[in-house]
Amino acid sequence: MKFIIVLGVFLIGFVVAATFYLQPNDFLGCQKAPIVGSECGSADAIVVISGGNTSARTMAGVELYKNGWAPAIIFSGAARDKTGPSNAAAMKSLALEQGVPNEAILVDEESETTQQNAQRVRTILEGHEMDNIILVTSGYHQRRANLEFGKYAGDNVTIRNNPVANDGDWGWWWWLTPRGWWLAVGEVVKIIGFYVGASS
Repeated sequence: MKFIIVLGVFLIGFVVAATFYLQPNDFLGCQKAPIVGSECGSADAIVVISGGNTSARTMAGVELYKNGWAPAIIFSGAARDKTGPSNAAAMKSLALEQGVPNEAILVDEESETTQQNAQRVRTILEGHEMDNIILVTSGYHQRRANLEFGKYAGDNVTIRNNPVANDGDWGWWWWLTPRGWWLAVGEVVKIIGFYVGASS
């Protein structure tokens, strides 16, 4: 009985910790649109990483663009199926369908890992003299993405986190599904890997 109680307390603690730790959000106190001269001000670009529910991530980035948070969107991600278009290209197509102008979109079609997302997006940022971004990915992936971008983007780049609140794979009730546990535990392991020097 004591073991069951301890296990239950551990699991509850893990669920609460994972829910809040994995998905930092710098926009909790912000309105729908940016406010000039505040912590909720606009950025140079919205960066959207592919993976998981890529469509949900793309739509979250498009919504930020339409609400005036940045004049550009950067889509980053290679193709899973090398015979077809890259994830970034598919994201761009969806954004164009939603009315985002072609000239507002930049793409990185080569990145296959979160580390590569950060490295290649840094090159784009440097080429366009951008130093303030809004980083968009799924909630479970936000912490690790922020760590990688913080490492590779450079000290002069401001990164604000805007996780997709509910993308089908992840939401407040993630712990009720095997998929949710797989994602949460997997991200914790990968974050530990980041700190010991292995990135993915």
